[in-house]
Amino acid sequence: MDSIVLIKQVPDTTEVKLDPKTGNLIREGLKSIMNPDDAHALEAALVLKDRFGGKVTVVSMGPMQAIDVISEAIGMGADAGVLLTDRAFSGADTWATSFTLSMAIKKVGHFDLIFSGRQAIDGDTAQIGPQVADWLGIPQATYVFDIEAVHPKHITVKRRLEDGYERLQCRIPALITVIGEMNNPRFPRVERLLGACREKAPIQVWNAADIGVKAQQVGLEGSLTHVIRTFAPKFKREGKILEGSKETVVRELIQKLKDSEGATACKAFASTCEL
Repeated sequence: MDSIVLIKQVPDTTEVKLDPKTGNLIREGLKSIMNPDDAHALEAALVLKDRFGGKVTVVSMGPMQAIDVISEAIGMGADAGVLLTDRAFSGADTWATSFTLSMAIKKVGHFDLIFSGRQAIDGDTAQIGPQVADWLGIPQATYVFDIEAVHPKHITVKRRLEDGYERLQCRIPALITVIGEMNNPRFPRVERLLGACREKAPIQVWNAADIGVKAQQVGLEGSLTHVIRTFAPKFKREGKILEGSKETVVRELIQKLKDSEGATACKAFASTCEL
């Protein structure tokens, strides 16, 4: 059972701050971590490796420092890693990112399953996994929290819904995105971490030419969307206690709803409640 796991290095969001002048993330001095959902995806792949054998390869796209999360993944039990890093990849939206990852996966070669986290905590789009599956033309199962059965030609999983779950059977090869309740990721082993840091570590670094893509297909040039501005929303809370009889309070509340910035949205409600 050969698996490919998509992982991403993200800033620890408990420490993220925005530059008030530029609106950009202040990354200097920030601690970087493996995206939490991706750690659960890696654990899912490692569990299958423990049960059925095979190989686990992790793939990540980012600057050279992202090699740290690949080393961490190898410390946890992954067999090999690929880092996609190239100035041409910078500024990519989910469309360009998923295309780049899919081309790297084609270069990696044979796989039975691709695992990824539900979403990354720095973007929260939950688009990369499904888009990679689409680029590769393989079935997908999202929000998976349990793998019930694995067969040579198909896999049965449970995916979380708002009011329960549904059981799906996917033919193999397939892509699966997992959620945190699926497992508890194991800790890296020291000897494996040391091996990942040696000169002969099983980590390859690929650029755009290595995966056979052109600059206009990836990064900012290959993106369908562009971020114009990033800003932190300002919250202003005001409260007032309305006193008097129920009739008086209701009348005053309706009037305030009419006078508020949301008067248009509240107009229909207010008209039906007016005494």
